[in-house]
Amino acid sequence: MLMISSRMLISRNARTPINSFPQPVDFPSPQEQKVSSPKAEFSFANEKVPLKNKKVAWKMDKYLKKNSFEHIQTDRLHHKAREWFPVIEPILERYGIPEDFKYIPLVESGLLGGTSHKGASGYWQFMPQTARTYGLKVNRDIDERKDLRKSTFAACRYLKALHQEFKNWTLVAAAYNIGENSLKQHIYNQGHRNYFKMRLNRETASYVYKLVSMKEIIEKPSKYGYSERHRTLLAKKDASVPSPDRHVFLSREDENSALKAFEILQPQASM
Repeated sequence: MLMISSRMLISRNARTPINSFPQPVDFPSPQEQKVSSPKAEFSFANEKVPLKNKKVAWKMDKYLKKNSFEHIQTDRLHHKAREWFPVIEPILERYGIPEDFKYIPLVESGLLGGTSHKGASGYWQFMPQTARTYGLKVNRDIDERKDLRKSTFAACRYLKALHQEFKNWTLVAAAYNIGENSLKQHIYNQGHRNYFKMRLNRETASYVYKLVSMKEIIEKPSKYGYSERHRTLLAKKDASVPSPDRHVFLSREDENSALKAFEILQPQASM
């Protein structure tokens, strides 16, 4: 019986094809697993990114990797966020603008306030005429686009106007980049209002993905290769300052009062 069993075993093993043996497998690195996690969920201004769409998921993964520490090799953006978010956040809140819009200056200018070849300037990268439309002085002697507080108030006025037009915060972000008239034309021509399905120029088509990926690396630094210490770098809001209800828009009179109060509360943020 033992001999038969042995022969059967030898015979079975002899018929085993060579490719049935374990082969080397290229497992993703821990960093790749974190960035590409299929269970990840992302949102912008409480509007979810539709990751069930394979193209959307691919683009989201692409920009997360582009913003990872492995790719950019600097934590300058985290330091800029720590320095300037305490200035931006209370102004957004006073206008009822979702806090995720604080990432626009990081994406637009790296919170450096420079001037583009197209003429856009400042932290929020306003074009001269748009800046004047929303209350900023831009002339030979003064350029308030480079004043973070004043330009943030102007940005909030602009974002509020865009939301009144489009009723959707993702579209507001797209319109901020491409211009409201251009976006309205795209909506009319394409017959829908879904940013993630629109055919747009390359810059605008990637804009919301850049904002969401920027939000991810700032809020979850260690997940994308940055030091865990950056989680504590972001200054918290002053709990002693009362916060108004969200999504309550200010009148111009209230806005002027808010600006004066804010200048008193934040003297260290002077430009």
